[in-house]
Amino acid sequence: MTTQNDADTGSASRLEEEGEIAADYLEELLDIADLDGDIDIDVDHGRAAVEIVSEDPADRSLRRLAGRDGEVLDALQELTRLAVQAKTGERSRLMLDVAGYRAGRRAALAEVANEAVARVQASGEPVSLEPMNPFERKVVHDAVAAAGLVSDSEGVEPTRYVVVRPA
Repeated sequence: MTTQNDADTGSASRLEEEGEIAADYLEELLDIADLDGDIDIDVDHGRAAVEIVSEDPADRSLRRLAGRDGEVLDALQELTRLAVQAKTGERSRLMLDVAGYRAGRRAALAEVANEAVARVQASGEPVSLEPMNPFERKVVHDAVAAAGLVSDSEGVEPTRYVVVRPA
């Protein structure tokens, strides 16, 4: 008989395995690209979370793996997810960060969401935001929900955007 704790343990070990597979894949990539970096593995909100960090905080070379607007990071995340899927046979929801790019972006998006919430609360009217990728929309949806309002995604990729509405 499987208990909830057993299921959680199984899930956690599967996520840890995803992280290890991703780390191996990314270490090979760093070697090929001749970039220095360490790989941190964690489990966050039911997903494997992997981050490539610089040994030297002044070294900005890893930022190239994020790209100007995170487009390189998004592509690298998809490639890493495919590498994990090839080894496990299961689709991965792994989250990848490089040199704190997503962490910084998350803070900026929370501010955008808070500004939209304030505008909706003041006017009572829906507010549409600029197009965002799925990661960015999720951050905004979470911040809006935490503020007690509702939000929806509208449009079609790559111009899909969030609309914040009164509760």
